[in-house]
Amino acid sequence: MAGLIRREDIDEVRSRTDLKEIVDQYVTLKPAGIGSYKGLCPFHDERTPSFHVRPQMGTYHCFGCDESGDVIAFLMEMDHTPFTETVERLAARIGYELRYEQGSGPKREEVGRRQRLLDAHKIAAEFFQRNLYTRQAAAAQQFLGERGFDDDAARTYGIGYAPKGWSNLLKHLRDRGFTDQELKLTGMFSEGNRGLYDRFRGRLIWPIHAVAGEVIGFGARRLYEDDQGPKYLNTPETQLYKKSQVLYGINLAKRAIAKGKQVVVVEGYTDVMACHLAGVETAVATCGTAFGADHIKVVRRFLSDDSAGGEVIFTFDGDAAGQKAALRAFQEDQRFVAQTYVAVGPDGMDPCDLRLTRGDAAVRDLVSTRTPLFEFALKATIRDYDVNSLEGRLRAMRACAPIVAQIRDSSLRPAYARELSGWLGIETDEVMRAVAAAARRGSTSQHRGQQRAPQHRESQQFSSAREGSGRARSDSGGHADPYGDSREQERPAEVQLPNSREPVARMEREALEVVLQVPDLVPDAYWGHFDSAEMRYPVHQALHDSIVAARPEYNVNDPRGGRGWLERVRGQLPEPLHGYLAQLSVTPLPASSEQQVRNYAVGVLTSLVEMHINRAKSDKLAHLNRTDPQRESALYQQLQRELLDLEMQRRSLLGN
Repeated sequence: MAGLIRREDIDEVRSRTDLKEIVDQYVTLKPAGIGSYKGLCPFHDERTPSFHVRPQMGTYHCFGCDESGDVIAFLMEMDHTPFTETVERLAARIGYELRYEQGSGPKREEVGRRQRLLDAHKIAAEFFQRNLYTRQAAAAQQFLGERGFDDDAARTYGIGYAPKGWSNLLKHLRDRGFTDQELKLTGMFSEGNRGLYDRFRGRLIWPIHAVAGEVIGFGARRLYEDDQGPKYLNTPETQLYKKSQVLYGINLAKRAIAKGKQVVVVEGYTDVMACHLAGVETAVATCGTAFGADHIKVVRRFLSDDSAGGEVIFTFDGDAAGQKAALRAFQEDQRFVAQTYVAVGPDGMDPCDLRLTRGDAAVRDLVSTRTPLFEFALKATIRDYDVNSLEGRLRAMRACAPIVAQIRDSSLRPAYARELSGWLGIETDEVMRAVAAAARRGSTSQHRGQQRAPQHRESQQFSSAREGSGRARSDSGGHADPYGDSREQERPAEVQLPNSREPVARMEREALEVVLQVPDLVPDAYWGHFDSAEMRYPVHQALHDSIVAARPEYNVNDPRGGRGWLERVRGQLPEPLHGYLAQLSVTPLPASSEQQVRNYAVGVLTSLVEMHINRAKSDKLAHLNRTDPQRESALYQQLQRELLDLEMQRRSLLGN
């Protein structure tokens, strides 16, 4: 049983990871004040940078789309990886050993072995890429050129060349310190009587990446007539490479898929490249296997396959094999809520050939003129029957009725029944009866199957709840739940934020920004005033109370710096406000030096405390005016003393 990562380990990984270093891999950041950086938001299109990062606080916030969070939330959002996997990746990156509760996590030696395999693949990919630009790779260069791919395309996709010979890569990796036992596990080598030898020899090489971008395997294309191997040779199953779970190009396409809610499934590496270069950036390909249930799970991460839908478009050749593949995809369609389509190229051309002969626009047209998968499946089925005879039409109807009955959207079934009626020349009512009968048979069969072997719910539906997404908006919270991988997350209640243009709201917000971002620059005398201050707005009061509760544990010498302080505050704060906390922690302070920041902090807190004192004076004065000095002389005198004390505090604060 997979265990839960200990919360203190999650906090440790979060605090030890440099947020800027991670974000720099996705966003070009520029300085935006002391300890602050900004860039174009990776979560929405914008021309003016509104995405702010505060590495010291370990948080980011976009003032355009309101995305907020920490390093874990950022990677989950960018790479669409589950919470546990994200934490484990970060832990491996910094060499931190995680501890688990209620089960166990990957063993330390397994984590180390996996990293060694990833390192070997990275070095091998670089080796292949360098060899593509040598004289002996002329055939590989010619192959790419004939298919319309230039040097820029080759570099973008990391294409390489495995030189002829039995031990070129083997020797290279041995020289880098890898043992034969490690090399056996990579899948890059075969073993004979004389030991290990290179699996890929004299072939064009495509590196195959995991979702997060690591190289986990290779695909190799035959180039020479004397090569007796298969046309395409892939990495075999390894600890890293599971072909039923791998999609070529997913590392490059994932952002476009998530943005456009569309995935285009093609059949080969060159088809993926052709689609991307033609502007269809959502293309991916399976690696030596049919598109199946595990691939669907991968795609769902990006499609957000919920009631909002999305599109899954399969491209197949127009020949019999292509039609068979499309019908096989139709069987998997029931696992999607997304709309599923088929795109068949003119004259049976695949996207690579189409781009080469007719240009980029033809590839885009191929995708835009897609056919609904149900329609394709029905027409392909009808072609198997002689519809010129009544008997043939009836047999075709009986064969097509179960297809219509399987359509998940019940509102579409009558429409397809009418289409089928027109194609076959059979009365619509008769077709509808056949569909209803097929639906009943299917329901009975499914019920029996469930009694024999209950199916996991995931194979029948997909929760719209995002699995531990870490998404943290100021209007909905959504901070990552360390224990949320295996359970659905309810959407937090909406948080009503005050209007920042209102003077009191602005003053309270600025004070909170100061104590969150630079608590070490707040003079001790001001903390007492801050602790006793009452905020007008409930959101600000909640943040204030969390800061007060966390302050006894604040240590100015905490090696985690601002991140440690922010984590303590977050731990005291209701989850729906985590996004607003992140927003306040990255808002640039209007100062360019430490002394200016100190002066600004003192000024902001002085204004807050003075406002608090003046509010208290107004309350006391109103109470004094309601008090009868003759009948309630003791209370009257007490209120006068309290008013005097408040005035003295105000003058002391202002230095009068």
